Amino acid sequence: MSSGGIRSPDLRGALLDAVPALVGVGVFSAVINILALTGSVYMLQIYDRVLPSQSVPTLVGFTIGMLGLYAVYGLLDFVRLRLLVRIGNRLHKKLQQRVFGLSLSLPLIGGQDANRIHPLRDLDQLRGFLSGLGPTVIFDAPWIPFYLLIIYFLHPALGLLATSGAIIVVLLTVIAEVLGRASAARASETMVSQRNLADSGRRNAEVVRAMGLSGRLARRWGEINQAYLAHQERLSDIVGATGALSRALRMALQSCVLGLGAYLVIGGEASPGVIIASSILLGRSLAPVDAALANWRGFVAFRQSYSQLAAALAAFGSQGELMELPRPQAMLAVEDVTIAPPGQQKPTVANVSFNLSGGAGMAIVGPSGSGKTTLVRALVGVWQPLRGTVRLDEASLDQWGQEQLGAHIGYLPQDVELFDGTVADNISRFGGKGDAKGVLAAARAAGVDKMIMRLPNGFQTRVGEGGAALSAGQRQLVGLARALYGDPFLVVLDEPNSNLDVDGDTALAGAILGVRRRGGIVIVVAHRPSALTNIDKVLVMANGTLHSFGSREEVLANVIRPFPSPAERPAAVVPMHKGVSGHA
Repeated sequence: MSSGGIRSPDLRGALLDAVPALVGVGVFSAVINILALTGSVYMLQIYDRVLPSQSVPTLVGFTIGMLGLYAVYGLLDFVRLRLLVRIGNRLHKKLQQRVFGLSLSLPLIGGQDANRIHPLRDLDQLRGFLSGLGPTVIFDAPWIPFYLLIIYFLHPALGLLATSGAIIVVLLTVIAEVLGRASAARASETMVSQRNLADSGRRNAEVVRAMGLSGRLARRWGEINQAYLAHQERLSDIVGATGALSRALRMALQSCVLGLGAYLVIGGEASPGVIIASSILLGRSLAPVDAALANWRGFVAFRQSYSQLAAALAAFGSQGELMELPRPQAMLAVEDVTIAPPGQQKPTVANVSFNLSGGAGMAIVGPSGSGKTTLVRALVGVWQPLRGTVRLDEASLDQWGQEQLGAHIGYLPQDVELFDGTVADNISRFGGKGDAKGVLAAARAAGVDKMIMRLPNGFQTRVGEGGAALSAGQRQLVGLARALYGDPFLVVLDEPNSNLDVDGDTALAGAILGVRRRGGIVIVVAHRPSALTNIDKVLVMANGTLHSFGSREEVLANVIRPFPSPAERPAAVVPMHKGVSGHA
């Protein structure tokens, strides 16, 4: 998903780049874990030196030293957490553009399966985990044997008891991982289905309201939600039971260590300070296990997000570095192209070939389901052909970087979608505010400059999400101006007049003629005869294959019923072919 052909780092590479910083976190963790001995050493000295000697200065000296060490402990812990936040943010910044590009391209590559992949959410999950307390568990866990070894030095019996208890607690953590893995995966899947259904309902709010579908969709959403809650309950039960058992075992174990320590003191095998010191050390050694259980859902979510994002980036990786090609200006060649919707292998368009030279204007007509829209999606690089090639000046579309290719293509889809921003932002393709001349030129080429100036704030009128502030016809005209911005060589218009009135048809005809006069190629998917004005070639699609291709007069005479002259055209749609419709 590269922009301009620059290769972005992959997920593993981005994590490897963070290794030096993680080494620093490890060093901080080592010092922190050594300083964590402060409490045990302090108590040991209190019981073994201060109390027997009754020395207040000694007590004050140990107390000041203890407070100083804890101050350093707190400072290092704070620095460690700040460093982890920056590691997470750095990973996010390195991958954000590539992952955002992946999220935009997935529907065009993966089809319906892409709805279950949410790379932006996965990246946020990785950043959130790395910026939190989860990684500290990983750095603290290797110090468990260190604390147990010190307990052995205090007394072998205490070390043996602490080691046995620690092994049991760690085994409980492993059991929680094994038992909860399936439930966590199913819960994640049902959550995705839940969100997809809710998003679909919002996108189609008008249809839902008008046709009374809200109750049915709510019941369907409720069924998915019930499954999600069931999996979440099972996961919570597993983690909760394991956590409760682990905490109870840890408290019992610490009490047993106190009891065993007292027994050893009574027998003269240990000093009184050993009782408290060993209990504190045991609590510290098991702290990473408790932290792991507390952050268990974060660990599970991190693992799932990492695997999903890594798989998505590997499957739909960025292009390598591409050489910048000269601006196309001569021809469009379609060579034996076979196309299927994303994620499918059954073609809906097969073996289409034709050539157009600069200055040509072609209309694509045919009945509903004949493959018109499928074909134009391949012409602009939105869908990748299963076989065959689309070329601009001998270079296939995959030889161009996405941004570079986009500058040479103007595309107006059937369903015009505008982005939240001003009219000028949308026309300029969000290229910035410095190209007022280019925006005005595109608006004039589309014949919509006067219409835009009549809007409340002219070119600075905010269109709202999806262009909600504009009528359907206005959205279509602004979309036409966007397609013409920058004088692209290839302009593809899919039913550009479906929402236009007579004035709009006139503006469209002028725009088509303007593209041809400057040497560009314009392709129009036609439903209404007015879209064929200023067109010199016609391609007829039928059943996903090229039925006829040639000059406008020849094709209209042999295949399609001749059109009336502009003065004779009725207001209603004139049939061009049996079952003609605007959708491929």
